[in-house]
Amino acid sequence: MTDEIKKYLHDIKISIDAINDYLGEERNFYKFQNNRMLKKAVEREFEIIGEAMKRILAIDKNINISSSRKVVDLRNYLAHGYDSVDYSTLWGIISKHLPNLNTEVVNLLIDKTNNDNS
Repeated sequence: MTDEIKKYLHDIKISIDAINDYLGEERNFYKFQNNRMLKKAVEREFEIIGEAMKRILAIDKNINISSSRKVVDLRNYLAHGYDSVDYSTLWGIISKHLPNLNTEVVNLLIDKTNNDNS
């Protein structure tokens, strides 16, 4: 894994952590849906995640992230379909898929660190 990919993985991890911080422990969809600033902040973090993933895929199409193409597709949807974002779908992605992405990114970063120390 290149240092460039490692940097993008860190960017993804930072954005995932930010989304989790923004939403807090309560994870209340009603509060999310009715808070424009929170929705836009989460959207922006997903755009960053998607752009970083796009850059990773340009370097290594076989990166071990199961939903890498869907992450990029989400970024494109948010950036270009800004006027038709379905927040219940976005909430589902946060709830069901973001934890898995976080695990995969952390595992890749751990593998990278372990390989550097070998």
